[in-house]
Amino acid sequence: MKNATEILTKYAAGQKVNYDHVLQQVIRDWQAKAVRPTILLHSCCAPCSTYSLEYLCAHADVTILFANSNIHPASEYERRKQVQETFIKDFNDRTGAKVDFIASPYAPQAFHQMVIQKGLAAEFEGGKRCTACFQMRLDIVAEKAVALGFDYFGSALTVSPHKNSQVINEVGLDVQKIYAVNYLPSDFKKNDGYRRSVEMCGEYEIYRQCYCGCVFAAKQQGLDLAKINQEAKTFLEKTNKSSGA
Repeated sequence: MKNATEILTKYAAGQKVNYDHVLQQVIRDWQAKAVRPTILLHSCCAPCSTYSLEYLCAHADVTILFANSNIHPASEYERRKQVQETFIKDFNDRTGAKVDFIASPYAPQAFHQMVIQKGLAAEFEGGKRCTACFQMRLDIVAEKAVALGFDYFGSALTVSPHKNSQVINEVGLDVQKIYAVNYLPSDFKKNDGYRRSVEMCGEYEIYRQCYCGCVFAAKQQGLDLAKINQEAKTFLEKTNKSSGA
């Protein structure tokens, strides 16, 4: 399988990388070799996975890994997880795709301890705390990808205009050096990807959250976490009743 580092060697030192072009080159290599690789794609929420899945499923077999111990409170985590699973089922039903879903264990204390130990609690969203969070989650994805024999691991986070795709991809490429699996670079927001993700949220009636999930960022934004917790619990109660759970 094509390793993106072969493509990146053509970029000059310090040159900003167009990771969407890198992804396109990798896909062209798959097409030339008539292969359909397997990808373990990290997703933080259903909205981020919408266009990412629509794009990748035309070329590869994708499994979503929901690894997001950064999400607070627990009720909000469960809500996003449930919305993610529902979207995958609906997406498969509508498109004929066969996207699988895996949830990593929820361990918010591990995320919290990492932030405190590294002195990142006061960092603003988009700073070093986010980079450490990307690292933590992509480590989990890469390790799982190796264990399950995937060809690539990657992240749907790059569809968000609120996340730095350059940083996400740099972290992913660093993680690739540790694990025996290829990182799949991306910038899913390109080519109207973000606009399409918003459209798909409407088409599939997907819940779009108002914050990344991190308790530190939520407090900095002045969000009412008690209200978010209650809304999430109400959502879960309604959906569980309707499903007979």
